[in-house]
Amino acid sequence: MLKTITIGNYISVQGLLEQTLADGRVEVRVGNRIYTGRLVESAARAA
Repeated sequence: MLKTITIGNYISVQGLLEQTLADGRVEVRVGNRIYTGRLVESAARAA
C-alpha cells in the first residue's frame, strides 16, 4: 500500500509501507531504500 510520510519540515516521501514503529512513525520503501517518518494525514481526516 502506498503511503506518504514527512521527514523534517519540508521533505515528503511516497513509497510502499514496510512497518509501523512503536513510537508512531512508519517506514516506507522506495526502491531498495527505506525511509522513516510521520504519516501525512489526508485532508478528509484532518478536518
